Amino acid sequence: MARNRFCKMLLSALVGTGLCVGCGKSNGKVLGQPPAGPPKTILAVRAGDTPPKVVLQGRLVEKCPVAGCWFRVQDETGIIKVDTKTAGFVVTEIPLETVVTVAGKVVTEGEEPVIEATGLRF
Repeated sequence: MARNRFCKMLLSALVGTGLCVGCGKSNGKVLGQPPAGPPKTILAVRAGDTPPKVVLQGRLVEKCPVAGCWFRVQDETGIIKVDTKTAGFVVTEIPLETVVTVAGKVVTEGEEPVIEATGLRF
């Protein structure tokens, strides 16, 4: 009888621990260097109101269909192109509409600001 009660208590403890671990926030997968710092908005990048190195968060809405060497991210303020060539990773395996956090350097391509990625979390 005591053994049966012990087994039930042990099972309850293991299930409770499993639930707690399963409820923890996942850090996701990282490509390149992990993005760090508070995200800025795309509107702020376009207005020139950010430092040269920024973190953005949004949905991946378009990507290079051939090599995955660039993508476009959209937040509530706009859309911006992100180039991954110099970062050494591609986004071919990341589905569209995935929420991503990207870190990189703001550069211009023609007259448009572009992010040269250094890292991505999804």
